[in-house]
Amino acid sequence: MTLDDLFDRNAAWAEKKTRDDPTFFVRMAEQQSPNYLWIGCSDSRVTANDVLGLDPGEVFVQRNIANMVHTSDMNLLAVLEYAVETLNVGHVIICGHYGCGGVQRALGHDRSALVDHWLQPLVMLHRKHQATFAALASDSLRLDRMCELNVEMQVRRIAATPIIEAAWARGEPLQVHGWIYGIHDGLLRALGSPITSIAERDALANIDQRAKEPVEPWSAARRHAAEAFAALDPQVAERLPCCSGLAR
Repeated sequence: MTLDDLFDRNAAWAEKKTRDDPTFFVRMAEQQSPNYLWIGCSDSRVTANDVLGLDPGEVFVQRNIANMVHTSDMNLLAVLEYAVETLNVGHVIICGHYGCGGVQRALGHDRSALVDHWLQPLVMLHRKHQATFAALASDSLRLDRMCELNVEMQVRRIAATPIIEAAWARGEPLQVHGWIYGIHDGLLRALGSPITSIAERDALANIDQRAKEPVEPWSAARRHAAEAFAALDPQVAERLPCCSGLAR
Protein backbone atom coordinates (compact mmCIF):
# COMPACT_ATOMS: atom_id res chain seq x y z
CA MET A 1 0.00 0.00 0.00
CA THR A 2 1.44 3.39 -1.02
CA LEU A 3 1.05 6.75 0.69
CA ASP A 4 -1.30 7.81 -2.11
CA ASP A 5 -3.46 4.84 -1.18
CA LEU A 6 -3.67 6.16 2.37
CA PHE A 7 -4.88 9.55 1.14
CA ASP A 8 -7.46 7.79 -1.04
CA ARG A 9 -8.64 5.73 1.92
CA ASN A 10 -8.88 8.90 4.01
CA ALA A 11 -11.03 10.60 1.37
CA ALA A 12 -13.29 7.56 1.15
CA TRP A 13 -13.59 7.45 4.95
CA ALA A 14 -14.47 11.16 5.19
CA GLU A 15 -17.06 10.79 2.43
CA LYS A 16 -18.68 7.78 4.12
CA LYS A 17 -18.69 9.51 7.51
CA THR A 18 -20.39 12.57 6.03
CA ARG A 19 -22.91 10.43 4.17
CA ASP A 20 -23.78 8.38 7.25
CA ASP A 21 -23.72 11.31 9.68
CA PRO A 22 -23.86 14.76 8.00
CA THR A 23 -23.03 16.62 11.24
CA PHE A 24 -20.12 14.39 12.27
CA PHE A 25 -17.30 16.76 11.31
CA VAL A 26 -19.25 19.78 12.52
CA ARG A 27 -19.33 18.18 15.96
CA MET A 28 -15.67 17.19 15.73
CA ALA A 29 -14.70 20.80 14.98
CA GLU A 30 -16.20 21.90 18.29
CA GLN A 31 -14.34 21.65 21.60
CA GLN A 32 -13.58 18.05 22.55
CA SER A 33 -15.09 16.87 25.82
CA PRO A 34 -13.91 13.32 26.53
CA ASN A 35 -14.66 11.76 29.89
CA TYR A 36 -11.83 9.22 29.65
CA LEU A 37 -8.05 9.35 29.51
CA TRP A 38 -6.63 6.12 28.06
CA ILE A 39 -2.97 5.37 28.71
CA GLY A 40 -2.21 2.31 26.65
CA CYS A 41 0.41 0.40 24.72
CA SER A 42 1.68 1.56 21.33
CA ASP A 43 0.76 -1.83 19.85
CA SER A 44 -1.06 -1.13 16.58
CA ARG A 45 -3.69 -3.77 17.39
CA VAL A 46 -4.91 -2.00 20.54
CA THR A 47 -6.52 1.30 19.56
CA ALA A 48 -8.63 2.90 22.26
CA ASN A 49 -11.56 4.14 20.18
CA ASP A 50 -11.98 0.79 18.44
CA VAL A 51 -11.64 -1.26 21.63
CA LEU A 52 -14.12 0.94 23.48
CA GLY A 53 -16.48 1.42 20.55
CA LEU A 54 -16.24 5.22 20.88
CA ASP A 55 -16.16 7.97 18.27
CA PRO A 56 -13.30 10.45 17.91
CA GLY A 57 -13.57 13.09 20.62
CA GLU A 58 -14.84 10.68 23.26
CA VAL A 59 -11.52 9.43 24.67
CA PHE A 60 -8.22 11.28 25.20
CA VAL A 61 -5.26 9.02 24.45
CA GLN A 62 -1.61 8.63 25.39
CA ARG A 63 0.28 5.55 24.23
CA ASN A 64 3.79 4.23 24.71
CA ILE A 65 5.62 0.92 24.68
CA ALA A 66 4.14 -1.36 27.36
CA ASN A 67 1.81 1.36 28.74
CA MET A 68 4.46 2.56 31.18
CA VAL A 69 4.17 5.44 33.65
CA HIS A 70 7.51 7.17 34.22
CA THR A 71 7.48 10.24 36.43
CA SER A 72 10.21 11.68 34.18
CA ASP A 73 8.04 11.30 31.05
CA MET A 74 7.04 14.89 30.27
CA ASN A 75 4.81 13.75 27.42
CA LEU A 76 2.70 11.56 29.67
CA LEU A 77 2.60 14.10 32.49
CA ALA A 78 1.55 16.89 30.12
CA VAL A 79 -1.23 14.70 28.73
CA LEU A 80 -2.32 13.73 32.23
CA GLU A 81 -2.35 17.32 33.45
CA TYR A 82 -4.35 18.53 30.44
CA ALA A 83 -6.81 15.65 30.74
CA VAL A 84 -7.42 16.13 34.46
CA GLU A 85 -7.20 19.91 34.83
CA THR A 86 -8.51 21.20 31.49
CA LEU A 87 -10.69 18.45 30.03
CA ASN A 88 -11.88 17.39 33.50
CA VAL A 89 -12.00 13.71 32.63
CA GLY A 90 -13.67 11.50 35.18
CA HIS A 91 -11.66 8.36 34.47
CA VAL A 92 -7.97 7.62 33.96
CA ILE A 93 -7.50 4.16 32.46
CA ILE A 94 -4.21 2.29 32.35
CA CYS A 95 -4.77 -0.44 29.77
CA GLY A 96 -2.27 -3.16 28.97
CA HIS A 97 -2.79 -6.24 26.86
CA TYR A 98 -1.95 -9.91 26.99
CA GLY A 99 1.00 -10.95 24.84
CA CYS A 100 2.62 -7.51 25.07
CA GLY A 101 5.92 -7.45 23.16
CA GLY A 102 7.42 -4.85 25.48
CA VAL A 103 6.66 -6.94 28.55
CA GLN A 104 7.99 -10.02 26.77
CA ARG A 105 11.28 -8.25 26.11
CA ALA A 106 11.54 -7.34 29.80
CA LEU A 107 11.32 -11.06 30.61
CA GLY A 108 14.23 -11.86 28.28
CA HIS A 109 17.96 -11.31 28.55
CA ASP A 110 18.79 -8.91 25.71
CA ARG A 111 19.65 -5.45 27.08
CA SER A 112 21.18 -3.90 23.96
CA ALA A 113 18.55 -1.33 22.93
CA LEU A 114 17.23 2.00 24.16
CA VAL A 115 13.86 0.40 24.90
CA ASP A 116 15.52 -1.64 27.65
CA HIS A 117 16.05 1.55 29.68
CA TRP A 118 12.34 2.28 29.25
CA LEU A 119 11.40 -1.20 30.44
CA GLN A 120 13.85 -1.33 33.35
CA PRO A 121 11.18 -1.23 36.11
CA LEU A 122 9.64 -4.38 34.63
CA VAL A 123 13.03 -6.03 34.31
CA MET A 124 13.74 -5.35 37.99
CA LEU A 125 10.32 -6.59 39.11
CA HIS A 126 10.75 -9.83 37.19
CA ARG A 127 14.30 -10.32 38.44
CA LYS A 128 13.22 -9.74 42.04
CA HIS A 129 10.44 -12.34 41.84
CA GLN A 130 11.94 -14.75 39.34
CA ALA A 131 11.22 -17.80 41.49
CA THR A 132 7.51 -16.95 41.63
CA PHE A 133 7.33 -16.57 37.87
CA ALA A 134 9.30 -19.77 37.34
CA ALA A 135 6.65 -21.67 39.31
CA LEU A 136 4.05 -20.91 36.64
CA ALA A 137 3.48 -23.74 34.20
CA SER A 138 4.48 -22.11 30.89
CA ASP A 139 6.12 -19.12 29.25
CA SER A 140 2.72 -17.87 28.08
CA LEU A 141 1.35 -17.90 31.63
CA ARG A 142 4.45 -16.08 32.88
CA LEU A 143 4.02 -13.45 30.19
CA ASP A 144 0.31 -13.00 30.89
CA ARG A 145 0.94 -12.68 34.62
CA MET A 146 3.64 -10.08 34.02
CA CYS A 147 1.32 -8.15 31.71
CA GLU A 148 -1.24 -8.00 34.53
CA LEU A 149 1.33 -6.97 37.13
CA ASN A 150 2.62 -4.29 34.80
CA VAL A 151 -0.84 -2.70 34.67
CA GLU A 152 -1.10 -2.86 38.46
CA MET A 153 2.33 -1.25 38.83
CA GLN A 154 1.49 1.60 36.48
CA VAL A 155 -1.84 2.20 38.23
CA ARG A 156 0.03 2.66 41.50
CA ARG A 157 2.52 4.97 39.82
CA ILE A 158 0.00 7.25 38.19
CA ALA A 159 -2.13 7.39 41.33
CA ALA A 160 0.94 8.71 43.17
CA THR A 161 1.54 11.64 40.80
CA PRO A 162 0.93 15.14 42.20
CA ILE A 163 -1.58 15.72 39.39
CA ILE A 164 -3.86 12.91 40.55
CA GLU A 165 -3.31 13.66 44.23
CA ALA A 166 -4.21 17.32 43.71
CA ALA A 167 -7.42 16.37 41.89
CA TRP A 168 -8.46 14.14 44.77
CA ALA A 169 -7.52 16.83 47.29
CA ARG A 170 -9.87 19.21 45.44
CA GLY A 171 -12.64 16.67 45.81
CA GLU A 172 -12.72 15.75 42.13
CA PRO A 173 -14.65 12.49 41.50
CA LEU A 174 -11.71 11.09 39.54
CA GLN A 175 -11.33 7.33 39.15
CA VAL A 176 -8.14 5.48 38.22
CA HIS A 177 -8.61 2.10 36.56
CA GLY A 178 -6.35 -0.80 35.63
CA TRP A 179 -7.58 -2.82 32.65
CA ILE A 180 -6.13 -5.47 30.38
CA TYR A 181 -7.17 -6.33 26.84
CA GLY A 182 -7.22 -9.73 25.19
CA ILE A 183 -6.08 -9.42 21.58
CA HIS A 184 -7.24 -13.00 21.05
CA ASP A 185 -10.90 -12.21 21.82
CA GLY A 186 -11.21 -8.40 21.81
CA LEU A 187 -12.41 -8.18 25.41
CA LEU A 188 -11.35 -5.99 28.31
CA ARG A 189 -10.94 -7.14 31.90
CA ALA A 190 -10.73 -4.92 34.98
CA LEU A 191 -7.81 -5.72 37.28
CA GLY A 192 -9.28 -4.71 40.62
CA SER A 193 -11.64 -1.95 41.66
CA PRO A 194 -11.26 1.71 40.62
CA ILE A 195 -9.18 3.94 42.90
CA THR A 196 -10.98 7.12 43.89
CA SER A 197 -8.87 8.62 46.69
CA ILE A 198 -5.43 8.77 48.27
CA ALA A 199 -6.71 6.56 51.09
CA GLU A 200 -7.81 3.86 48.64
CA ARG A 201 -4.47 4.06 46.85
CA ASP A 202 -2.53 3.75 50.10
CA ALA A 203 -4.63 0.74 51.11
CA LEU A 204 -3.48 -1.24 48.06
CA ALA A 205 -0.98 -4.03 48.53
CA ASN A 206 2.37 -2.94 47.11
CA ILE A 207 3.47 -4.42 43.82
CA ASP A 208 6.03 -6.71 45.47
CA GLN A 209 3.29 -8.26 47.59
CA ARG A 210 1.13 -8.73 44.50
CA ALA A 211 4.01 -10.33 42.61
CA LYS A 212 4.60 -12.85 45.39
CA GLU A 213 1.07 -14.17 45.16
CA PRO A 214 1.14 -17.41 43.15
CA VAL A 215 -1.83 -16.41 41.01
CA GLU A 216 -2.31 -17.97 37.60
CA PRO A 217 -3.40 -15.26 35.15
CA TRP A 218 -7.11 -15.46 34.52
CA SER A 219 -7.36 -14.41 30.91
CA ALA A 220 -10.63 -13.42 29.29
CA ALA A 221 -10.80 -16.80 27.53
CA ARG A 222 -10.49 -18.69 30.82
CA ARG A 223 -13.11 -16.43 32.41
CA HIS A 224 -15.54 -17.15 29.60
CA ALA A 225 -14.97 -20.87 29.97
CA ALA A 226 -15.70 -20.59 33.68
CA GLU A 227 -18.90 -18.69 32.99
CA ALA A 228 -19.99 -21.27 30.43
CA PHE A 229 -19.63 -24.05 33.01
CA ALA A 230 -21.04 -22.05 35.92
CA ALA A 231 -24.42 -23.77 35.62
CA LEU A 232 -22.87 -27.20 36.17
CA ASP A 233 -23.03 -29.06 39.43
CA PRO A 234 -20.27 -27.54 41.65
CA GLN A 235 -18.58 -30.92 42.12
CA VAL A 236 -18.39 -31.36 38.34
CA ALA A 237 -17.19 -27.80 37.71
CA GLU A 238 -14.49 -28.15 40.35
CA ARG A 239 -12.85 -30.94 38.35
CA LEU A 240 -12.58 -28.78 35.22
CA PRO A 241 -9.27 -26.90 34.73
CA CYS A 242 -11.06 -23.68 33.80
CA CYS A 243 -13.33 -23.67 36.84
CA SER A 244 -11.22 -24.98 39.70
CA GLY A 245 -11.88 -22.90 42.79
CA LEU A 246 -15.13 -21.34 41.57
CA ALA A 247 -17.29 -23.52 43.76
CA ARG A 248 -15.56 -22.31 46.90
